[in-house]
Parts: sequence; structure tokens; C-alpha cells
Amino acid sequence: MSFVFSEVPHTSIVRWQKVKDFLDSVDLEMSEDVEVFVVAKEDDRIVACGGVSGKVLKNIALDESLRGEGLALSLMSELLKVAFREGRHELFLFTKPDYQEVFESCGFKYIEQAHHQVILMENSYNIDLYKKRLRKYKHTGDVVGSIVMNCNPFTLGHRFLVEQACERSHWVHLFVVKEDASFFTFKDRYRLICEGLVDLENLTIHEGSDYIISKATFPTYFIKDKRQIDSLYTELDLNIFRNHLAPQLGITHRFVGEEPLCAVTNEYNQQMKKLLVRPSEFPAIEVVELGRIEYGGEPISASRVRKLMQHNRLEEILPLVPPTTYALIAHMMSKEEEK
Repeated sequence: MSFVFSEVPHTSIVRWQKVKDFLDSVDLEMSEDVEVFVVAKEDDRIVACGGVSGKVLKNIALDESLRGEGLALSLMSELLKVAFREGRHELFLFTKPDYQEVFESCGFKYIEQAHHQVILMENSYNIDLYKKRLRKYKHTGDVVGSIVMNCNPFTLGHRFLVEQACERSHWVHLFVVKEDASFFTFKDRYRLICEGLVDLENLTIHEGSDYIISKATFPTYFIKDKRQIDSLYTELDLNIFRNHLAPQLGITHRFVGEEPLCAVTNEYNQQMKKLLVRPSEFPAIEVVELGRIEYGGEPISASRVRKLMQHNRLEEILPLVPPTTYALIAHMMSKEEEK
């Protein structure tokens, strides 16, 4: 049986709608961030498709009647050609456990799973290389702490959390979320964190990696019960942290700030307390939730700073952030006024 493969760019509205209709027919939602689809047609009818979104392959779907015809291998071959052409050689995909063998036959390797409902795979050995690099920064001690931060931007609240963790730990490893999906770029966020914490001697600051999972890449298109999305995302992210990253550094504790304002983040903290200590082949990680510092009767937070920026209230930002953060914000706001 022969199939005709073609690409469907985002700009092709009519053809894009046909891909969406096909995905609807196999009970999948179209991911809005797909840049280009590869489709397979039989007699002008779409029978398979797959999309490229950054480093992630998404919306891979086949007509039920054609599974086992070798179509999956052909589709993946065409999809990889498109990704490689765009310079995306190190790729990830999320799938259901039922399809793990199919993607293994296409050169993808299992990393981790959540709830036996979603697995993460990659087509390289980068996680092994990343783990090897992490081992170079290992420190021993009764309490080896860890923090994962976005810092959009870095505030005195973040500074307080890291100070408290360093006071309670022999060593602390701080992972900065690398994905550029925030108001402040990763480059700026990373620089502000390094400059704002330069005086702390028992701290290693790590650039984040693809293995600190982002909600931007996490799949929702094949999860029918949308109430499960946050739970699945949390479990996958924490399983990777506990089973792959933490053991390389001998991490014993993870420090987080209390989250009285955001229900989603608070739920993540509560799930963390359960998932990082449940039985596993790897040592449990104790979660320590620290209180936030306040100014003017409100917690100091990055969202508070961004809101003040939106309302052009620069003077009110000064007591909430370190000097380096304030200097960047003042520069950004002055540039905005010049437009």
C-alpha cells in the first residue's frame, strides 16, 4: 500500500483545518504550537499526521484501520526529515505507554512516565550526558538542598528563599528554568540570579535543561480527562527530578516557598511532598516549605513586580528587588517610554 506524504505549514489555513478534522476523527486535539505538520494521504484522504513544535514531536496519529501497515515508521521517517532540516536533531515526544515499542523502533528511548498514562521519550542519549555533567558538581553532606526557580524576575523574595536553604544545608543546587516562555528572557533571568546570589558560598547555580519539564511542552492533546493534566504534569516532572537528576548530586532536600496566592502552585507543592518521598529505588527527598517575606503587608513575588511594571510604578519596585534587577527593569521601562 502506497502513501503520499506532504507538509502542511501553519500558513495554509484550509489544509490546516483538514489536519484538525483528521485529529478530531481519532479523538485528539490539535496542539496550537505546532509549526508544521507532515501528513500521509491515501486516495487524497489523510490517514496519518505528525507535527513539529520546537524540539518536540506532537499530534502523531494514524488511522486505526492502517495500524500495523508500516505507516508509523514511514510517517516518523518523514517527520524526522523535516525536523532535521530545521536543525532540530535532539528531539522529544510524549506518548501513551501502548505505543512505546513503536517509537523505540524509530530510534526513540524511554526516559520516564506518569500514572502509566504518559511517557517521555527522546532520540538521543542526552539525558545520560546531562547526568554525567551533573555528577561533577556533587557535594556530600547530611543536607544537600535543591531549588527549582524561574525568577521572572529575580526578587528579594527569591533571595530570601535561597538564603534560608543555604543556611539549612551543607550545599544547595539551584536549577534555573531554561525555557524562554517568560516575560524576562532566560539570559536575563540567569544573569540576575547569579549576580543577586554571588555572595553565597555553598551554592551551585545550574542552567536548566530539557529535563525540567515545562508545561509549554507537556501534552494535553491525548489526555481525555482534562482534570488529570496538572497531576500528570507534576508526576512526570518530579519523577525525572527524583529518579534522574537528584541522585547525580546526592540531593536530600528540596526547598520551596509557600504559595498562598496561586492555587495551582500550592497544589504542586503539596504533590511534591507526596511524590518525592513515596517508595522508590532512589532515596526519598524531603520537601521543606519556607514562609515568604513580605513588604507592605503583601508577599514579595515576581508577579507583583510585573504588575507594577505594567502600571509604570517604578518607585514601588525598588524595595522588592535587588539593585541588579532594579537596574534592568528601569532600563526596560525607559526604553518602553521612548517608543
